[in-house]
Amino acid sequence: MKALVYLGPGRRAWQDAPIPAIREATDVIVRVDAVTICGTDLHILNGDVPAVQSGTTLGHEAVGTVFDAGAAVSGLAVGDKVLVSCISACGRCRFCRTGSFGQCLGGGGWVLGHRIDGTQAEYVRVPFADTSTYPLPDGVADENALMLADILPTSYEVGVLKGRVGPGSTVVVVGAGPIGLAAITAARLFSPNRIIAIDPAQSRLDAARRFGADTVLGADGGASRTVTDLTGGLGADVAIEAVGVPETFELCTRLVRPGGHVANVGVHGRPATLHLEDLWDRNVTITTGLVDTYSTPTLLSLIATGRLDTSPFITHRFALDEMEEAYSVFSHPQDTGALKVVLSRR
Repeated sequence: MKALVYLGPGRRAWQDAPIPAIREATDVIVRVDAVTICGTDLHILNGDVPAVQSGTTLGHEAVGTVFDAGAAVSGLAVGDKVLVSCISACGRCRFCRTGSFGQCLGGGGWVLGHRIDGTQAEYVRVPFADTSTYPLPDGVADENALMLADILPTSYEVGVLKGRVGPGSTVVVVGAGPIGLAAITAARLFSPNRIIAIDPAQSRLDAARRFGADTVLGADGGASRTVTDLTGGLGADVAIEAVGVPETFELCTRLVRPGGHVANVGVHGRPATLHLEDLWDRNVTITTGLVDTYSTPTLLSLIATGRLDTSPFITHRFALDEMEEAYSVFSHPQDTGALKVVLSRR
């Protein structure tokens, strides 16, 4: 088969690789029918995730068809169409038993495309299949379900729920890339009073408006003053960081009101300064998190009933063997306007 293999910082290749085989009785082998690229994959290629070893197949999001199943797999059969979650869960450890699947101690967590070979290939081995895949409801298209492998559950759980977005909230989303747009989409489910999006790229501000932001602001240094004016001097109830660089995290801490929440969603590769000299007396709550994907069944049901539409995220489509071209388009959104790319088996 072919796979997109990480060869060290700045290096990747779409090359021959062995078709994976069942290793544990709880594994399935999934034939990949649709896959996407994540900003985290770009962080890996930049060298920001040193745990990823050279020779690893990248990717942690896919929809596919069960090709083979281990003897202990009880909830799936060969031929079933499934969503492969970005998080694997043993289902037995202390964290899995409380729904914190991202912190799995039993060999799961974020492993695909990180500690084991991932989904940007023609076939992928998925561990703990019964608790790490989700059967697709009837009528849900592959590419629409694919948006629930990572970005929607991540923004929903780590941004909106941890940030405690609620009816009447003022929400600021810093960064209007796919994760930021997913945060806007998820926040709208809770009827906030106002959503403000901040990004330096006009194309992404335009996208933020399409996704439901009420106000869009460029990152030109005037955001703090504008947010203060829009909120009667208070600041945002919730500031969601959706980029993963020190400057955007620190901006969020300046935009939030006393007693408000900063929900960090972005993947950080460099240290950020925590200005406790400004924050210590403001009762600000700061949360971080790796997605657990406990919300995936809920989000799938919202797609199946027409309450959630993920199709606007998809801006470019490719064949699976056009992986290199897809990476080039996705990694230059300022030139291509890319949000999410989908590569499908044809």
